[in-house]
Amino acid sequence: MQRILFVEDDPEIGQLISSWLARHDIEVLLEPRGDMALARIEAEQPDLVLLDIMLPGQDGLSLCRDLRPRFKGPIVMLTSLDSDMNQILSLELGANDYILKTTPPPVLLARLRVQFRQQGQAPQTALASTPPQRLQFGRLQIDGPGRDVRLDGDSIPLSTADFDLLWELACHAGQILGREALFRNLRGRDYDGQDRSMDVAISRLRRKLGDDSNNPTRIKTVRQKGYLLVPQAWES
Repeated sequence: MQRILFVEDDPEIGQLISSWLARHDIEVLLEPRGDMALARIEAEQPDLVLLDIMLPGQDGLSLCRDLRPRFKGPIVMLTSLDSDMNQILSLELGANDYILKTTPPPVLLARLRVQFRQQGQAPQTALASTPPQRLQFGRLQIDGPGRDVRLDGDSIPLSTADFDLLWELACHAGQILGREALFRNLRGRDYDGQDRSMDVAISRLRRKLGDDSNNPTRIKTVRQKGYLLVPQAWES
């Protein structure tokens, strides 16, 4: 059973999420104060830390910054603040994912399991080991086996390379993927530091999916980090 320490000052939200995750073999420890969380995390040594941003004593962003050098497990922000700037800042401060509290519980569970799996901690169950078949982010639907992409119900024709790139980004939605990981996972070789073909591929994918290349909001470039598919950006 995995253990999560959830830093959340709203007891109702804390209990709802704790109860849901407990039904799926995840134990949740609740801590209501940001300024008490660091000592609690070091004492409990959870497998994952779930952080709200608006907290008494110390906010979640500064807590994430202080925690990252001292905690090797995943840090996931769970917040009601639907802000691109907060999302980018959280990831740059060391968070592994940024999830809105409006996210349906099954999706929250799936994204937490992604973090456990990447840490080599996922339970050996069929659900945890089965890769996703279909992904949906608001108006964007991606069918993996059928290699079909639809935006607002309209089919978007993509080349094999473009689909593979989108699928890789979508399977890690809310996380930054660096060029090194993309070259290794998609092309089977290391990034040499000079090849700009991935930048070109990202620009082409943005254009096909209606994202503004000059001011992208759906597939963002995080400076000196990589690329980020923003799950909430496909809602409108």
